[in-house]
Amino acid sequence: MEMIYLDHAATTPVHPEVAAVVQDVMSNCFGNPSTLHAIGREARGLLDKARQQVADLICARPEEIFFTSGGTEADFLALWGVVSSRKGRGSHIITSSIEHHAVLNNCAYLAELFDCRVTYLPVDGAGMVDPDDVRRAIERETALISIMHANNEVGTIEPVEEIAAIAREEGIPFHVDAVQTVGHLPIDVNRLGVDLLSLSGHKFYGPKGVGALYVRQGTPFTAVLRGGGQERGYRSGTENIPGIAGLGQAADIARRDLEEETQRLQRLRDALIQGIEERIPGARLNGHRTRRLPHNVNFSFPDVEGESLVLGLDLQGIAVSSGSACSSGTGEPSHVLRSLGLPESYLNGAVRMTLGRANTEEDIPVVIEALEGLVRKLGRLFSA
Repeated sequence: MEMIYLDHAATTPVHPEVAAVVQDVMSNCFGNPSTLHAIGREARGLLDKARQQVADLICARPEEIFFTSGGTEADFLALWGVVSSRKGRGSHIITSSIEHHAVLNNCAYLAELFDCRVTYLPVDGAGMVDPDDVRRAIERETALISIMHANNEVGTIEPVEEIAAIAREEGIPFHVDAVQTVGHLPIDVNRLGVDLLSLSGHKFYGPKGVGALYVRQGTPFTAVLRGGGQERGYRSGTENIPGIAGLGQAADIARRDLEEETQRLQRLRDALIQGIEERIPGARLNGHRTRRLPHNVNFSFPDVEGESLVLGLDLQGIAVSSGSACSSGTGEPSHVLRSLGLPESYLNGAVRMTLGRANTEEDIPVVIEALEGLVRKLGRLFSA
């Protein structure tokens, strides 16, 4: 049975061009880029090339890109690096209630370890942060504002530019978790006005285990991961050259294909949303209807278990998720859906479908029919 993969927000398959680059580097370039001999210089050249490729994707300067092991580490470095530059203690952080746990859990740990205070801003029913709430939350001790670019579960795109203008006016560093948007939306860090931005390669057809943190020059930032001084002292550890080269190639491909692929995915997304709403009574679209990621579709169905839908669709060769891949299987309703104020009957019945390069128009009616049948069947079982 050929699988219809609709879980690209969790991870994407490695693009063949990326895989070829990674394999070539693993086979032919084993040098340490910190060494001075020719083999090391070759590795350094690949490192520099990838740094430029990632910088080009987000309209940054290469010296503002720091490679990490992924989005979680990039979020960690952003939060800890800025707060540590203020000596940590007593600092105030502003974030939202729907952030990824890579941000939420680090905020909680900073609060515990450094006596930081954290303000968790609410969102409206579509998952949108109100910039006026950001302004009202700012205090004299506010060290950092961290708001995601788009939500990983419901796909809502946040008003990042408006929040950045407020942060800039108040002289507060602004971090954006853009793990779900880099490679899927056009991003210019200067137009957005952000000071720090996290990204992860495996979300846009690059390898797992590699990501990057953008840090605008002049942003107060202290090294957290200390050691041999790699990445200009801000992130020590011998660089993962094959992974970084793959990330650079994925960035090039994303920049090349972004406009065409975004438009194609939007058409598939809208067809899927329309079909579900027409065919399944009671279906509720989660997230903003128009300000949403081009590939994200998230629905809740009343009195149906989302995990039952995931397993039922899997048996029919359709891969979806019931929420964030990093927190699935906990048995608890999504903190994102709770923040949106969903009725209790809808909280456990969510399914996230995220489209990608391999999906076609032919997939859409197959998914709608399978989902409709399952919702009707499970609805009868749970109501019996």
